[in-house]
Amino acid sequence: MVTTTTRDTRERARGALLGLAVGDALGAPAENMRPSEIRRRWGRIEGFVTENPAGTDDTEYAVFSGLLLARHGSALTVRHVERAWHRWIADLDEGPFRGAGFSERGTLENLRRGLAAPISAQHRHAWSDGLAMRAAPFGVFAAGRPAEAARLVAIDGSVSHEGEGIYGGQAVAAGVAAAMAGASVTSVVAAALSVVPMDSWTARSLRRAVVAARQVQPDPLARERQVRSAVVIGGYPWTDLAPEAVGLAFGAFVAARGDFRTAVLTAVNMGRDADTTAAVAGALAGATSGARAIPAEWATAIAPVTGSCLPSMRGYHVLDIADLLTPEEAA
Repeated sequence: MVTTTTRDTRERARGALLGLAVGDALGAPAENMRPSEIRRRWGRIEGFVTENPAGTDDTEYAVFSGLLLARHGSALTVRHVERAWHRWIADLDEGPFRGAGFSERGTLENLRRGLAAPISAQHRHAWSDGLAMRAAPFGVFAAGRPAEAARLVAIDGSVSHEGEGIYGGQAVAAGVAAAMAGASVTSVVAAALSVVPMDSWTARSLRRAVVAARQVQPDPLARERQVRSAVVIGGYPWTDLAPEAVGLAFGAFVAARGDFRTAVLTAVNMGRDADTTAAVAGALAGATSGARAIPAEWATAIAPVTGSCLPSMRGYHVLDIADLLTPEEAA
C-alpha cells in the first residue's frame, strides 16, 4: 500500500462511488442479455445507449448503505441496519416495490411479517449479488482496511443475505478498501480473497475469472469470452448469482489492468447481470484511479438518484455520499 493524503482519499472515494453509478447506468440496458444479443442490438457497447442514462437499484441501495454507514461508522450494528430497512423502505407505503432484485423483495416480505435479522435473510435468493452491488461504500469508509470493510458489510448484509451472498459483498468491500489506499490490481484481488473462505464458491469463481483475465487475447471479444466462460453457470436462468457477478466484475477489472473505461465496458459487454457487474468493476477501477479517470461525458450524465426503486433516497447524489464517508479531517 502507498501513503495517501486526505485529498487523494477524497478523489478515490468519489471515483469509487461515481464509478459504481456510471457502471450501473452503462450496464442497465444490457441486463440479463447474452453477448450475442448485445452485439445484434448495439454492436459493441462503447458508451450510453439510452438518451437519459440513469442508475438502477444498485446505485440507490449503495446510497442507502452509504448514508447508514456515514451515520454509524464502525459502531454499525445489525439492529441499526434492520431499523433503517424498516424506516426507509419496509414501513413506507410507497405502492408496488419497483426496480430491485429477488433478494430485496424476499427481505422486505420477511421484515413486513415481523421477522428479524438474521432470519429476515432466509429466503430463496440470499445468495444474490444484492449485497455486492451496495458494498463499495464500506470499502470507501474503511480505506486501507480490507478486514474492517468486510466486517462492516457483513453486518449490513445480515438483514438481507447469507452464505455466498455475504461473501460476495465482503470481496467487493475489501477490494475497494485496498484500492482506496493505492493498492495494485494484484493486491486488490488479494485483499478480496483474503476475507472470504478459500473453499467458497465466491473465492473459486473469483480465482478462475482472474486467471482467465490474465491470459493474453488478441481482441476485447476474445478476452470477454475467456472470462465469461470461466465463471458463468451455463443454462442457469438467474443472472444475479453473487459468485458469478463478483467473478465477472473482478475479471473485467483485472483484464483492464485497472483502467476505468476498459473495465466497465468489458463488464457491460459480457452481459448477464450487467448493471451490477459493471457497477462493481466501476467501483474497483474508480477507487484505483480516482474520479478524474472517469470520462467526463459519463461522469456528468450521473444525476441525483430519482428514487425509482427507493423513494426515500430521491435527491441524493453519489458524490454526496463519497464526501460524507471521507470527511476533510480524515487522513
